[in-house]
Amino acid sequence: MIAVTPAAIRQLKQLVAEHPDDPIVRLTLHDLDEQRLGLGITLEAAAHPDDEIQDCDGLTVAVEARSAARMDGITLDYREPEGFKFLHPTDAGEDLLRHISLN
Repeated sequence: MIAVTPAAIRQLKQLVAEHPDDPIVRLTLHDLDEQRLGLGITLEAAAHPDDEIQDCDGLTVAVEARSAARMDGITLDYREPEGFKFLHPTDAGEDLLRHISLN
């Protein structure tokens, strides 16, 4: 499944603390075109029945089932001042996956 760095976990826990009615971190993936993916982060009240659920140091992360296999190996990181970044293992440091939606 997806890896979440300690920096991203800290930031997400802070966001959840600010929005206690939405304790689930939901990650979504969709195709922008034939070469690019869009990845999003939202906070939600509950996971969907078909979500893949992962516990990350007390943080509940939900990934829609149809996207879980495609997100395997991706790392969610947080860096100042850029914010959240999705890193693919073949990126070699490049952030090719950068479409993010925070609610």
